[in-house]
Amino acid sequence: MEIGMLWFDDSSRSLNDKITRAVTFYKEKYGSSPTHCLVHPDTLNGGDGILGGVEVQGARSVMQHHFWIGIDDKARRVQSSRSKAAKVE
Repeated sequence: MEIGMLWFDDSSRSLNDKITRAVTFYKEKYGSSPTHCLVHPDTLNGGDGILGGVEVQGARSVMQHHFWIGIDDKARRVQSSRSKAAKVE
């Protein structure tokens, strides 16, 4: 993921709630749904998975309490090719 939104939340909410709030804000701000969220590995307590409707993965490059949320590069290419195809039709 090259482009995304950095979300900060150091509240006592659950990880699922934090990610769900970030996803909701992302949708409202950018008008599309994110597919991916990178978090510090310690945030995950040992496991990646789907939370808040997005794929969550640990990344040491993300600081604790931060969420790097956006559209995965593969999904972005698929969306781009679909919109190009729709314009041709």
